[in-house]
Amino acid sequence: MNEPSENPDVLAVDLDGTLLRSDMLHESLWSAFGRDWRMPLTAALALRNGKPELKRVLSEQAQIDVSTLPFDEDVIALLQERRQNGQKIVLVTATHQQLANQVAAHLGLFDEVHGSNGQTNLKGKAKAEFLIERYGVGGYEYFGDSAADLPVWAAAKQGIAVNASQKVRSQTAKLDVTVTQITTSNGLPYDYARALRPHQWLKNILVFLPMLAGHQLTWATFFASLMAFFAFSFVASSVYVLNDLLDLRADRSHPRKRHRPFAAGDLPIAHGGYMAIGLLLAGIALSIWIGGLFLLVMLTYYFATLAYSVGLKRRAIVDICVLAGLYTLRIVAGGAATGIPLSVWLLAFSIFFFFAMAAIKRQAELVDMAARGKLEASGRGYSVDDLQIISMMAVGAGYVSVMVMMLYVNSPSVVELYKNPTMLWGICCVLLYWISRIVIVTHRGHMHDDPVVFAAKDRISQFCLVIMMVFALAGAVI
Repeated sequence: MNEPSENPDVLAVDLDGTLLRSDMLHESLWSAFGRDWRMPLTAALALRNGKPELKRVLSEQAQIDVSTLPFDEDVIALLQERRQNGQKIVLVTATHQQLANQVAAHLGLFDEVHGSNGQTNLKGKAKAEFLIERYGVGGYEYFGDSAADLPVWAAAKQGIAVNASQKVRSQTAKLDVTVTQITTSNGLPYDYARALRPHQWLKNILVFLPMLAGHQLTWATFFASLMAFFAFSFVASSVYVLNDLLDLRADRSHPRKRHRPFAAGDLPIAHGGYMAIGLLLAGIALSIWIGGLFLLVMLTYYFATLAYSVGLKRRAIVDICVLAGLYTLRIVAGGAATGIPLSVWLLAFSIFFFFAMAAIKRQAELVDMAARGKLEASGRGYSVDDLQIISMMAVGAGYVSVMVMMLYVNSPSVVELYKNPTMLWGICCVLLYWISRIVIVTHRGHMHDDPVVFAAKDRISQFCLVIMMVFALAGAVI
């Protein structure tokens, strides 16, 4: 079987990083983790028996919709052309056989499908030996992408390297076999920046609120708040990356979220884990420098967000309460960083106001689902039938937050901070209008999923913010 095949027209194709702009092992791991928070421990125990056993366990626990996976359309087009020219197309992958069969059934391209099983990891030398035994040395052409494919290319008639790194390109150049290089996509620095969701850092401006509400506008409090802002942004981005990895399946079914870097295959999923850990460590290090109380708040935020990402987001009402609490924790963090005591009025307003914002976020998702004809929210605990109730919750909580603001305006503490507290009634009126409008805009399906991000881009919301700031300034100085 070691002689060249009589029929070299066999094209063997790798899956991960070649046909697929992702990695099925990482896909399976994050999918299983999203379903069961104990999965990392289960995976670690399975790995003790070897990588084939790990892949078997993950393939059984994961729920992957292969129809939404980010396949490389250029590679698929090339395979279709080769098949029309009479070449036999074979999928040979280190992915477990069960998942490989699902991919093959979806694409309908392959004459044979060979994947790993509980005993054999079909990768590197093992894959080369398998292909040599089946087709002979020089009896096949091979599409691959990584250094693990070097032994497979070495025994092939010729090869194609898809989006290979510069190191792999140099290694293939040393082979006695011609390996053609093709590039269909590259992870750009912009994609890494997008994965951090820097536009969401706008929420972290809330750490400046204790300084502003307490009228303690000094360089010391500003610097402490600024450091808290960056610490919170690093930790929040760590969570955003982690959430994107856990939500791959749901994001790929969404008309907008499917363009996120990991869901679209623009970035390797393996890089996501490193990014999440690195950002978390940076945030924690800065938190330690700020102070012990602030560190405690940040750890509370991180673990609460982790619990939300792993399971709480799928529990109706609980998810809205957690989101409201996470917003309020930003204000608490600002107080912890600056040492400014937080007013009960501020905390009460924050809880009700951000409960309303979280409910509006769910309302926007349900409106979008209804427009697309979907009945159940993917990865959520809601259905379209809940839309009316969620809308009432948003309006009710929003109006209660305005009422808290009105009671605050009449409290004795306001007289100590403002020369003309009557001007603050203008803030209440504008806020009442803005909440009413944002619910209407959401109801009509014209809002981004996140109301805070929407407000930052919306001209009328910006105008309302300016007016409220004018009222606050007038109350303080006039």
